[in-house]
Amino acid sequence: MSTALKSIKSLAPLLDRILVQRVKAEAKTAGGIYLPESSVKELNEATVLAVGPGGLDKDGKRIAPSVAPGDKVLIPQYGGSPVKVQDEEYSLFRDHELLAKINE
Repeated sequence: MSTALKSIKSLAPLLDRILVQRVKAEAKTAGGIYLPESSVKELNEATVLAVGPGGLDKDGKRIAPSVAPGDKVLIPQYGGSPVKVQDEEYSLFRDHELLAKINE
């Protein structure tokens, strides 16, 4: 297991926060042509890596998160808190900031 993967597994989001990693866009076209790095755009799709236990409502009851680790989600183009572990980049979002869950 790589050191970055160990480090990210030991990172536990708090409350209603969700740790995600953006899906990287393909750098190669269907015809096999490699695209320059400057033309590859970030996608708004991400994979959920870790989920906090959920936020609390006004009565102190826990509200379960709407996603689970391994889910694919749509995230806003901007926002979230960037987290960098070694060379890998991740983002922390609150549960209500996620746009949609992708059902495959």
